[in-house]
Formats: sequence, structure tokens, C-alpha cells
Amino acid sequence: MTCKDHYATGEPFEICRCRTCGFLFTQSVPAENEIGRYYESPDYISHTDTHKGLMNRVYHYVRRYMLGRKSRLIKHSCGLSRGYLLDIGTGTGYFPHFMQKKGWRVSAIEKSPQARAFAKEHFGLDIDTPETLGTYPDKSFDAITLWHVMEHLEHLNETWETLGRILKDRGVLIIAVPNADSFDAQKYKEMWAAYDVPRHLWHFTPSTMQQFGAKHGFILTQRRPMPFDAFYVSMLTEKYKKTPCYVLKGMITGAKAWAASLAKKDRSSSMIYVFRKKQ
Repeated sequence: MTCKDHYATGEPFEICRCRTCGFLFTQSVPAENEIGRYYESPDYISHTDTHKGLMNRVYHYVRRYMLGRKSRLIKHSCGLSRGYLLDIGTGTGYFPHFMQKKGWRVSAIEKSPQARAFAKEHFGLDIDTPETLGTYPDKSFDAITLWHVMEHLEHLNETWETLGRILKDRGVLIIAVPNADSFDAQKYKEMWAAYDVPRHLWHFTPSTMQQFGAKHGFILTQRRPMPFDAFYVSMLTEKYKKTPCYVLKGMITGAKAWAASLAKKDRSSSMIYVFRKKQ
């Protein structure tokens, strides 16, 4: 199908599906040294921390709630109250700062210079650049997290291989991504805001995420829904559709999506996947 870059340029991009495994990917994406301009906006919240507009205020409220949930998930999955954590695509630094206060030794990676500067100024964090990922020693981390980051990574297979190398044998890899098999994705089709072309290069489902893990020596041990994402994504989609009262309409669709995920968690708008290395 053909999706539009509603966020930055208005350009159309095709999404294709592999006939063998069902994996979805954005076709003809910009080159790695050109894609930065598709992120250049004062409204790109994960890089700027903007509070402008109702949508971004909702985002901040949900983020504060989710920090605690993420921390508890890591503790439950690792069996550790503190250890060595790597957060990839850390944005403006809220999550690593929160985990540091919990007693974890945290390393973090972020591509955006603007976001790294914000994290340094507000939290005193020294955030690494993406090139640092390949330099970490083998079996360095008890937990590695990617919160809505995997879909942005140009070098997908190489990244999985590196994650397997630097994760401890009993460590956990936690990945959150939009779910292209979700209730709201099926409802909105090519208008679904979480396709977010061309910034999202890959579009995962529970099936293809499990296949990726297995391909690179990981076992999927947990799948968890992210019910709040349906409300945010649905409101954003209705905004892109120029729907009158888009917040209300998005909330209604979000509620339906939330109910659908209660009946079947694999229909959640976004999913959290917990992997362990094969022993």
C-alpha cells in the first residue's frame, strides 16, 4: 500500500510485504545520510521534548506513567533490582535518568545531537552516539532496551547481531514497537499514524518479531500489550485525516482498540517483546 508522510514532507512511500514471511518494510527510503531532514521539526517530541499542543501534553502524561511500568518490567524480567542497562534511542533522557535514580548503571545511545544536548543540560547525562554501539565489550549488559526504536534502525540485522554479543548470557532484551496487526492498524489502513513513513523503515507484527529474534539466536519469552498507545496513535491519525473533534474521535477508537487487546493482546496498537539468548 501507499502511505503519506503526514508529519514532515507530504511525500508518498510504498509499504511492501514479503510473500514468504509476511515482514513489512518501507520501500525506497531515503539514504542514511539524507533521512535526517525527515526528523527536522520543533514538533518531533522524542528529540525536542516539546509540550506544544494537546497531543504532546498527553504524550508527556503517559510517559511519566510508563517510566514506572518499564522499570518494573525490567526488574521482573531480569530478576535484578539493579545492574547494567543499555537504552538505545534514548531521546531526551527521561528513561535513563529514571533508571539511574533506581540504582542502575546506565549507558544510553541517541542519534539526535539536539536530544543529547537536552539530556546533558537537564539530567547531566553523557549520551553516546550510535557509532558507540559496536565498541561495547562482550556480555556487558544485564538488560538492553529499545522503546519504539527498532523500527527506525537502518542496519537491522547488524544491530541484532551486536545486541546478542553485548548482552550477558542471562540478560534480557526488551523491544517495544508498533504492531501492524493491531485493531487500529487494520481500521485505519494506509492512514495509520504509526506507519510514520519514511522514519519507520520496518513494520513489525508479533509473528515477524518472533522470527527476527529466532534468526539471531534469541527466544521470545514474553509479549505484553501497550494499551495507551492506541489512544495516542488514533488521535494522531484522526488529526492527519482532518477529522472534526479529532481528539474525541481518536479516544473512541482508542477505547475500542484497548477493548480488542483485552480479548487478544496481539491486537494491541504497540507490543513489548522480552527476549533471552538461546543457551
